[in-house]
Amino acid sequence: MSKIIPGTSPFDGSAAQKGYALNKMCFSFNDKANRDAFVADPEAYMLQYGLNSEQAEAIRSKQVLALIAAGGNAYYLAKFAGIFGLDMQDIGAQQTGMTKDQFKAKLVAANEQC
Repeated sequence: MSKIIPGTSPFDGSAAQKGYALNKMCFSFNDKANRDAFVADPEAYMLQYGLNSEQAEAIRSKQVLALIAAGGNAYYLAKFAGIFGLDMQDIGAQQTGMTKDQFKAKLVAANEQC
C-alpha cells in the first residue's frame, strides 16, 4: 500500500508511460547539439519527439508543476531547466510557490534545525 503525500505527484508506471516522449526529449539534452537545436527551433524539436499538446504547452510555459503533471520526471526535467540556466533551487521555488530567495532561506532554516 503506497502512502499518498499531499501536494506531490508520484512518478509511477502510469506517469512514466504518459511522459515517455517528454522525458525522452529531455534526456536528449545531454548532447549540446540537441540543446542548441531545441533553442533554435523548440516547436520543430518537440514535433520530432512527438510531444502531445499538454507536454508541448508545459515546455512552452517552463512551469515545473505543469511538466510533472504532463508525465515529466524530475531528473530529466533538470536537463531541460539547465538550458535556461535554472538550477534545482529555481525548480524547488517553482514547486513551492516561493521566490528563489524565499526557498533558499527555507532550506537554510531547515538545515539549522538539524
